[in-house]
Order: sequence, then C-alpha cells, then structure tokens
Amino acid sequence: MQYVYMAIVGFIVGLLARAILPGTQSLGLIMTTLLGIAGSYVAGFIGQAFGWYEAGQGAGFIGSIVGAILLLFIVGKLRGRSTSDT
Repeated sequence: MQYVYMAIVGFIVGLLARAILPGTQSLGLIMTTLLGIAGSYVAGFIGQAFGWYEAGQGAGFIGSIVGAILLLFIVGKLRGRSTSDT
C-alpha cells in the first residue's frame, strides 16, 4: 500500500510542479508521477545536505514540489529548450 500512496502523491506533486513552472512540458502520466517521486528524493537529499532534515527523514510536500520544479528546469535546459517556450 505504501507504493500506491507514493505513486499518488508523486503524481500530485508532478502535476503541481508542471503547473507552477512556466512553459510546456510534454510529459505523460507515468513521467509526471516519476517526476514527483524524483523531486521528493532530490528535496530530501538537498535538505539533508543543508541540515534541514535528519538522516532518513523525507522531504515535506512543499519541498517535494520545489525539488520537482528544479528537476523540470534542469531537464529543460539539458534538452536545449527554454522552459518558457510556449
């Protein structure tokens, strides 16, 4: 049941990150979910590096969204397209 919860929260986080970041991101359902899950891991890693989270503590909901936005921005730059293209 934990994996189902993680997928649902990851999907919601991915949708919110795509809605907040300007531009078009052509991601499907699965990639949006993976974006949200990966954003949570990125936020947790950065938070632990800065001492905001204890070891083993997960990132919060807002931190996950910020991590997903960061990943979307990086992927957009690596693809060579600006995230502000419409």
